[in-house]
Amino acid sequence: MTGTLDLQALVQTIGPAFAEGVAARDAGDVFVADHYELLRRQKVFSALVPTEFGGGGVSHRAMCDFLRRLAHYCPSTALALSMHQHLVAASVYNHRNGRPGAKLLERVAATQLVLVSTGANDWMESSGSMTRADGGFQVSARKPFGSGSVKGGVLVTSAPFEDPQEGWQVLHFAVPFSASGVSLADDWQGLGMRASGSCTVVLDKVYVPDDAISLRRPRGRFHPAWNVILTVAMPLIMSVYAGVAEAAAAIGRQLATKRRDDPTVPFLLGELENRLANAQLAMDDMVRLANDLEFSISLDLTNAMLVRKTIVAESVLATVEKALEAAGGAGFYRKTGLERLLRDAHGAQFHPLSAKRQHHFTGRVALGLDPIGHGA
Repeated sequence: MTGTLDLQALVQTIGPAFAEGVAARDAGDVFVADHYELLRRQKVFSALVPTEFGGGGVSHRAMCDFLRRLAHYCPSTALALSMHQHLVAASVYNHRNGRPGAKLLERVAATQLVLVSTGANDWMESSGSMTRADGGFQVSARKPFGSGSVKGGVLVTSAPFEDPQEGWQVLHFAVPFSASGVSLADDWQGLGMRASGSCTVVLDKVYVPDDAISLRRPRGRFHPAWNVILTVAMPLIMSVYAGVAEAAAAIGRQLATKRRDDPTVPFLLGELENRLANAQLAMDDMVRLANDLEFSISLDLTNAMLVRKTIVAESVLATVEKALEAAGGAGFYRKTGLERLLRDAHGAQFHPLSAKRQHHFTGRVALGLDPIGHGA
């Protein structure tokens, strides 16, 4: 069930328009601000919010499909949007399971509030500094990779705090972009996903009240909250990269047909299809594991999701590289779009967990150890 908002129809309508100017935005590091305004008008930011809170009531699976299709037209828009959607999805899961989430869902539905996350970069240790202030904390930090931050309404992040009694902790909190001391660094000049507006968010002595703290966890140790975050987030984020691989494969096939007399072309296309199938199969299984947010959190489920994330990331990159090879010399020209998609595909490796971190995590789980290990 996809709820009241028909995302499949919507992507067919807005996708071609979003594809216009994609190369120019990539070349100029121009954020997709106009796309965000259209998505706001179409109430896409509240699409995952249950209808009881005034949202679109679409399923997690439907949103994954939407992001995957949207990436065929503009990967940067799809990626930035996925960062917002995974925070909404986590709130939906928490609400369904008797934890706080309803208040944020209501705000998103009422105002199309854009949520921005920096959690992946912070991982176990987090970054920045927190000191006690009257009724709360004062936070200073630089939080990179804040996708969509140019249009952000609320930053969902964390910072380390040395508690006098309990020692080092990581405190998670939300802070409005309008708060005093919050600014953006004009530093998003990346290899790929150049129009995603993934600027560094600067917190300069920002006041965070006690009631804004949503989670306290020991610093450097795995916390069950990651079982929720990773399980809901990874299918959404990696759907974008699956879409990138599919778009690249389509270009590779098209250009390869012009070289059909080359005896190597069938072999290249056969390899291309295998690599793409690997990405698609692992991607589809990630969505299956998330089960439309009807899952029981567990370390085994999180581990399975992370294994598949690595398979998708590696297979996506292999697919785009093979598409370039199958295309031949024509694919080397920027005008075909393969060069841009290849750069965009490289972004997959930086989402949690990177391959070696995932190998370490999975290996420790296989040994019956804590998945991180203190200080790892």
